[in-house]
Amino acid sequence: MTIKRPSKIANVLGVIRKVVEVGIFVDVVQAENRKRERNITRPEYMYVLNHGYHEPKKDEYKEVFKAWNYAIRGKTIDDRELRVVVSFDENNMLIITVIDLEIL
Repeated sequence: MTIKRPSKIANVLGVIRKVVEVGIFVDVVQAENRKRERNITRPEYMYVLNHGYHEPKKDEYKEVFKAWNYAIRGKTIDDRELRVVVSFDENNMLIITVIDLEIL
């Protein structure tokens, strides 16, 4: 028997922006660690979530969590290029990681 993956969220940017507006999101431990390591602030990645664009080719299905990770890319007010990876559980949007694309 094959278990079907859940569908991706069609308007993921709209959903993300609504969630950011109402503040129903959680930074997972990995995101907290990466923010510190990479000196990325919450206002920086919130700006990217509000003004960036979806990178569908970077989305990834995580079998262990039975959920999609979505990649959002954009520049901060200070012109820093970031990628923010988010996912969703039954209650919240999860900030999975933040990446400074200028360091790669």
